[in-house]
Amino acid sequence: MTTAIDKPLLESAWDTVRPVVRWTPLLRSDYVDSLIGARVFLKAESLQLAGSFKMRGACFRVSRLSQTDRGRGVVAFSSGNFAQALAHAGRLAGVPVTIVMPCDAPQRKMELTRRAGATVVLTDHGKRNREEVANARAREIAEEEGRAFLHPFDDPWVVAGQSTLMREVQLDAEREGVRFDCILCPVGGGGLIAGTALAEKYFGQGAEVIAVEPEACDDMCRSLISHRREQNVGNPPTICDAMQAFTPGAIPFEAAAHLVSRGITVDDETVRSAMRLAFEEFKIVLEPSGAIALAAAMRHREAFANRTIALLCCGGSVSVEDLLRLTGKPTLAS
Repeated sequence: MTTAIDKPLLESAWDTVRPVVRWTPLLRSDYVDSLIGARVFLKAESLQLAGSFKMRGACFRVSRLSQTDRGRGVVAFSSGNFAQALAHAGRLAGVPVTIVMPCDAPQRKMELTRRAGATVVLTDHGKRNREEVANARAREIAEEEGRAFLHPFDDPWVVAGQSTLMREVQLDAEREGVRFDCILCPVGGGGLIAGTALAEKYFGQGAEVIAVEPEACDDMCRSLISHRREQNVGNPPTICDAMQAFTPGAIPFEAAAHLVSRGITVDDETVRSAMRLAFEEFKIVLEPSGAIALAAAMRHREAFANRTIALLCCGGSVSVEDLLRLTGKPTLAS
């Protein structure tokens, strides 16, 4: 795919996506500021339609389908968040959607994907990387059934759609007279951080963009150091189920390699504490992957002392049972 992710494409994504998705708020807490020692702005994207930022990329990608592809339907792979988003976007546009999901994806995400109208196909990956197996099966279905294959992050239109999250952050900050020193962005396959970095390049004020990953799935962090796309082996254990990508997407990494300053990692226990802190202080529910930017600010607080930071808290698709199970231990902030 040769589509350039340039300023006009990002502007087109904004015009297309803005009327469809929710404008999610930037939240503040004096306590969190004092805890981290910084001026903290939390982007509550967990309140987005379908529960995550993925709705943005899915909507823009579906808007670019040909009439033929709209009629035949689309197929994609996802552990849950893109699955829900594409199911919603397809329903809004009248496009049939099939999603291939790993058999160990969260049950709640499977249920919500089906509820949104998509057909769900499960894969058993064994010891192989679950994304790699689901990706291969989705491509097989596309070939067998004549459907359009849509990649959840390695796609210029998806990346452009995800950039609209940062555009909202920038416009809210401008209205409040805020200038960010840095932006902490979660990374799975790289679609969000690529869109964020590109939005900051074309519309921002030069804030540092930092990639945040679980310790067990640090392929983007390693890739930024080696200047090539590194891979995760097997299925590294982490509670951040939405961040178990096999390797950064080629298209997102091309942007990230030039525009993302560095990467940092976070342990699962701090993610649990961040989920609890978000609930107690901001009154929002975050899934583990959605809480990892807040967790990074908590764990690496000395690196952000006296700075103004934006935390992209990208999703809240978690069941009540899992929320209670994951946040049952005392928070590190207590």
